[in-house]
Amino acid sequence: MAGEHLKIQARRVVTGVDANGKSGFVEDGPTPVRVATPGFTVCDIWTVKELPTPVTNEDGTSGDVLLDPPRGGFIYRITTFPPDSEWDAAAEYQSSLEAMSGGDAQLDDEETGVAGMHQTDTIDIVTIISGELYAVTETGETLLKPGDSLVQRGTVHTWRNRGDIPCTKVAVQMGATR
Repeated sequence: MAGEHLKIQARRVVTGVDANGKSGFVEDGPTPVRVATPGFTVCDIWTVKELPTPVTNEDGTSGDVLLDPPRGGFIYRITTFPPDSEWDAAAEYQSSLEAMSGGDAQLDDEETGVAGMHQTDTIDIVTIISGELYAVTETGETLLKPGDSLVQRGTVHTWRNRGDIPCTKVAVQMGATR
């Protein structure tokens, strides 16, 4: 069904310590930070602003989904992509990135020859949970299936879902330098 990815909402369960020093569950509910765009829906699970971090630190998300994590930290997120047939990447990828304050990451489609090519100062470890997704670089592409992982090291890339169902991936995105 078209637009199915727009309904995705991840659940987040967080542990902690109570007043008696006993471990327990301190939070259980939808992720507090989420953005739904034509090109993808992102649910941020947790953000760490710097490493090492105390285990008692609160979530570092700012209330907005941001494309890049803090320079010395990371974001753990779930992203669902609709099938390519449901949206126009050439017309809508830029606005999808802008919804995450990442519009400046997109490269010129005419220059790259591929809509949605972008680059971030991150190292991302991505694992496909359901569906299939093509990782596209300047010199090729590879199909990722459930259980497959990709280490994306700040290179120019985009994503394509050529299937007929949404694709969900999880990723830890770490701030990096060039």
